Amino acid sequence: MRLARATAADAEMLSQVQALGFDAAWPAEDIAALFDGPGVFGFLVFEAARPVGMILCRTMLEDAEVLTLAVDPAVRGRGVGAALVAASVAAAKAAGATAVFLEVAVDNAPALALYARAGFHKAGVRNAYYDRGAAGQVDAVAMRLDLPVARP
Repeated sequence: MRLARATAADAEMLSQVQALGFDAAWPAEDIAALFDGPGVFGFLVFEAARPVGMILCRTMLEDAEVLTLAVDPAVRGRGVGAALVAASVAAAKAAGATAVFLEVAVDNAPALALYARAGFHKAGVRNAYYDRGAAGQVDAVAMRLDLPVARP
């Protein structure tokens, strides 16, 4: 397993990996455009030369947000998600963030467990946050991780 910082040039790979975890993946063009904005960063995890995990985040002032995270179902349970979260939390802290936020579907038990193991806690609920088409709406748990602030 190899973790690498992602750039706009990796948008196609990021989109392909995200499509493994979501019914409606973000188009590569939209991902590339995200990198044009301030504070956007991401990571890819490779197994051999194949991308198997991705995360996109954004920092804004003292807050960071996980925009999306996906792991190929064939490699879930092998620490790919944990490596992506850890790298992103470290990058957010290095960028000056004091907290990281994210939303996750209430019925996504593996993701909820991943974030809880990383130290995130429930900050609230967003009602009908995710649109599952014919299956209807599903709530999201808003989660927060407070980052220690270095004191001079």
